[in-house]
Amino acid sequence: MSIKPDRVVLIGVAGDSGCGKSTFLRRLEDLFGKEFMTVICLDDYHSLDRKQRKQAGVTALNPKANNFDLMYEQIKALKSGQSIDKPIYNHETGELDPPERVDPNHIVVIEGLHPLYDERVRELIDFSVYLDISDEVKIAWKIQRDMAERGHRYEDVLASINSRRPDFEAYVDVQKQYADVVIQILPTQLIPEDQERKILRVRLMQRDNVAGFEPVYLFDEGSTIDWIPCGRKLTCSYPGIRLHYGPDTYYGHDVSVLEIDGQFDRLEEVIYIESHLSNTSTNHYGEMTELLLKHREYPGSNNGSGLFQVLVGLKMRATYERLIQQAAGVAAKA
Repeated sequence: MSIKPDRVVLIGVAGDSGCGKSTFLRRLEDLFGKEFMTVICLDDYHSLDRKQRKQAGVTALNPKANNFDLMYEQIKALKSGQSIDKPIYNHETGELDPPERVDPNHIVVIEGLHPLYDERVRELIDFSVYLDISDEVKIAWKIQRDMAERGHRYEDVLASINSRRPDFEAYVDVQKQYADVVIQILPTQLIPEDQERKILRVRLMQRDNVAGFEPVYLFDEGSTIDWIPCGRKLTCSYPGIRLHYGPDTYYGHDVSVLEIDGQFDRLEEVIYIESHLSNTSTNHYGEMTELLLKHREYPGSNNGSGLFQVLVGLKMRATYERLIQQAAGVAAKA
């Protein structure tokens, strides 16, 4: 039995299915430890099972198929240190199973399609990330996965993506405007007319003026920088690698953008990039590179998506530490 935490820190991880949430959660486990962290998949708050959704003609992305009142009440209860009886959505049967008891933990992560959709839930979250995969990359990945692994036909894969699109745009994509950080995965600009989508351009959109959050920057905070790292210090095969950093606006908010286009051949050399980044919230020199090296097999480890997932995880750890110190300070005064 774990010790009841003085302060539950709530993290939101939003994005469509197949956008890298499970890899990101594994990276968070490296930082916090499995015992210290409880993950709640928001699919458990589906109010309609698969059969009922079909009868009603709605997808799981539609708020009508989800119970936001129960989600809010239970997340609020957990955050205030109370245990809950959480429903379980069974992905294999498409039905709702009997609920399970969930106790409060130091870190509670809510992940899924709608963590930032309901304003009441949004206000409970201490730090949030939205994983945003561009259509071109999403289609290439899904086609690759569904055709290679599941034997689906190209036309069927495309039809399934298109059938979800209206609900995705209306109810999921809109949430990125509320996230503290957005990891955007786009086609490379280093290869003209690239169709393979193996080389990626990844952007880390960091909200400015978020209490306690210091955006990561390259060389000089607030400047606009385009940087091609020295080829003798970082091995990158064709088409090379390019970094960009600078201020921008995103959904009306000021943001600091860090971007990596291309991929690294030798993860050990990423320390060369790490040494040029500031505000990384690492505990020691080289920690960011160590965390990437720990799981070279994870998808995205050799490009900006893995590197930015690690950086966002480090920011979540910094948020946790700050909030725990604050809670201790308040308790000491009392």
